[in-house]
Amino acid sequence: MEKSEASKHLQYIDDIIVWGNTAGKVFKKGEKIIQILLKDGFTMKLNIVKGPAQQIQFLGVKWQDGCCPIPTDIINKITAMCPPTNKKETQAFLGAIGFWRMHIPEYSQIVSPLYLVTRKKNDFYWGLNSNKPLPRSSRRSLMQ
Repeated sequence: MEKSEASKHLQYIDDIIVWGNTAGKVFKKGEKIIQILLKDGFTMKLNIVKGPAQQIQFLGVKWQDGCCPIPTDIINKITAMCPPTNKKETQAFLGAIGFWRMHIPEYSQIVSPLYLVTRKKNDFYWGLNSNKPLPRSSRRSLMQ
């Protein structure tokens, strides 16, 4: 997949996205890809080819201007979730936000403490001072 700055047009071809700055460029690239795939023996339903367009839905996610913003309803669902009270709830939360990790700045730093409490050797403890989950072994450092 080609990555470009501020792509304005997209095309969907059987789970392939074609990027480009103009509808004409996207159409030409899409035609070329289709020809190559058909020539190499691939089959596809040409009636599901969509675009060029400025917005498409790809694998259940809307893409526009070369990026995939997190939908508002997803943000609302995640922010409405209660803080986890045990390892299983923590794993469920991590699963809910994991799909969107590419779109969350500093994701790995934010969720690092959450992954620590999901380990078998660590007891679940929610740090009161920092409002971050901490393994019980880190609890002492909070008290000092």
